[in-house]
Amino acid sequence: MAVADYRTLAAQAHADAEAATLTNVRDRCLRAESAWLAMANRQDSVDTARARREAEAETRRDALPLPPEGA
Repeated sequence: MAVADYRTLAAQAHADAEAATLTNVRDRCLRAESAWLAMANRQDSVDTARARREAEAETRRDALPLPPEGA
């Protein structure tokens, strides 16, 4: 499954809200925009945490002693 570009989807929902002539449609689009932005923020948090974990794992790997030569 491809990773969704949540911010693009939020921008589209916002544009749809701006173009809506019915109040309930505009409200629905604004709720969708809010949901997409929440998902984008959550994805940012996940990506940041993953990068931090990977950097910490690399630091630990680099700290391991090298095996003796000829072993």
